[in-house]
Amino acid sequence: MIITQFQQITCHFAAQKLFNSIKGEVAEGQRLGLVGRNGEGKTTLLAVLSGELKPTEGAVTWKRGSTVGRLAQSPEEPAHAVTHELLRSVFKKLADKQEALEKLEARMAAASPDDLESLLGKYGSLQEEFMREGGYEIEARIDQVLNGLKISSLKQKEWGMLSGGERTKVGLAKLLLQEPDLLLLDEPTNHLDLASIEWLAGFINHYKGAVLIVSHDRYFLDETVKEVWELDQGELVTYKGNYSAFVKEREKRLLNEFQQYQDQQKKIRKMRETISRLKEWANRANPPNAGMHRRAKSMEKALSRIEVMERPVLKKKQMVLGFEAGDRSGTDVIRLQGVWKLFGDKVLFSEVSMQVRWGERVAVVGPNGAGKSTLLGLLLGREMADEGEIRLGSRLSIGYLSQHAFEMDSGRSIIEEFREAVPVAESDARHLLAKFLFFGSMVFQPVRTLSGGERMRLRLAQLMHQNHNLLILDEPTNHLDLEAKEVMEEALAEYPGTIVAVSHDRYFLDKLFNVTYWLEDETLERFEGSYTEARRKRSAGREKTGVKD
Repeated sequence: MIITQFQQITCHFAAQKLFNSIKGEVAEGQRLGLVGRNGEGKTTLLAVLSGELKPTEGAVTWKRGSTVGRLAQSPEEPAHAVTHELLRSVFKKLADKQEALEKLEARMAAASPDDLESLLGKYGSLQEEFMREGGYEIEARIDQVLNGLKISSLKQKEWGMLSGGERTKVGLAKLLLQEPDLLLLDEPTNHLDLASIEWLAGFINHYKGAVLIVSHDRYFLDETVKEVWELDQGELVTYKGNYSAFVKEREKRLLNEFQQYQDQQKKIRKMRETISRLKEWANRANPPNAGMHRRAKSMEKALSRIEVMERPVLKKKQMVLGFEAGDRSGTDVIRLQGVWKLFGDKVLFSEVSMQVRWGERVAVVGPNGAGKSTLLGLLLGREMADEGEIRLGSRLSIGYLSQHAFEMDSGRSIIEEFREAVPVAESDARHLLAKFLFFGSMVFQPVRTLSGGERMRLRLAQLMHQNHNLLILDEPTNHLDLEAKEVMEEALAEYPGTIVAVSHDRYFLDKLFNVTYWLEDETLERFEGSYTEARRKRSAGREKTGVKD
């Protein structure tokens, strides 16, 4: 049964039209992925479906009584609201029934024998209803979501004390507990560690309602969706299957459309040539041939009625990436021996060792809060070890990509920020920035006005032209759309130097990295192979020792 339909939806922002009379529908239990390049309007479409934004044209209709919930990018709650109470507020109707049961219990304790039987009947009916709706499982359900998202430690914290990432996770927990008929998730894996992402995929797969997901996490989409909507140049195109199936089908569709376009262009050229010949022959005749003129006129009318196809865009403008390594470093690039790191009384890791050799691709994974970014800080010299030895190899030139690229606003323009790191002439800088999709006057735009993806592109532009032989990357795929991720992965695959990266993107980890360090429970363990291989080896080892994941 259809939950919601939208017809002829058009949205304008200033002079820009995001959608061009798009339509679609969502059925009960459907699993949908929504993809498209940054700026195509994915978040806007979710806002329209949630009722937060009214379209310029068109309408959204709903099955009577249906509910919708959307994960906000920056959820807002009262500053003094405690996480546990925020989550319990989802169950207000059940809480009211629980209060009613408690009042009946008090009345029964003081009731006369004549009134007791009537009260017992009311109590029994209400208790059965309360039980059927899961009233006795509220705390268990709250704990399940808190544990799954790895935020149990936030249970008694006030909203005003939470970081932006923690607020997003609590907002996600609240939404999952609400269980709306249609769940709208905009980048739900942001701020989640790998274990939480895998838990969320399982939760969605068992979710009773319909789910529409915007995500740049390819594995997550593969695991959760059965149909993909693509927003492309104002149009909404539907594909059956998960993300991997979408990639194949989209390529087939574009090639087919391009063949149809070429066939139509060939037909139009032939018709024009025939019309030209008919007119020429008619005019040569003496007297002019009226019949040929009529045939030419008839063919011109037929030509004017043809709906000319637009030329399909097989390859859109993409970033042009190509990292180069400078002089080769020594064979031993990084060596940690017996390293300890503490924050106050908390031990982040103890007695850890790490070795990275020239040309290795090393991933560092583990739960949030384990100390992955701190470990990178030690390698960069921005953090000091409490104990142990850290050695960096000879002839190293280190390029660092932070997940918070340009978080501190310098007040500079894009081109000024670029030339601060890459000293080239303005004309050369503009040419290089164009390869990263910063065109024309955009290069004079202040860095503070850029989106997360644009800031990441600017930082990549700097790194690419600094010829480092060691790249240290902290969540490098954050904020990048799917096409930009693929361009980055291709460039890094050809990079001849050494890479050390922290990431929660399982596709990225599996594609590029042949060594995985797992940081958890104060220890750092090395595994040969990709993240998926490391996870399998680690699970097998823990099973042998009787440790549960």
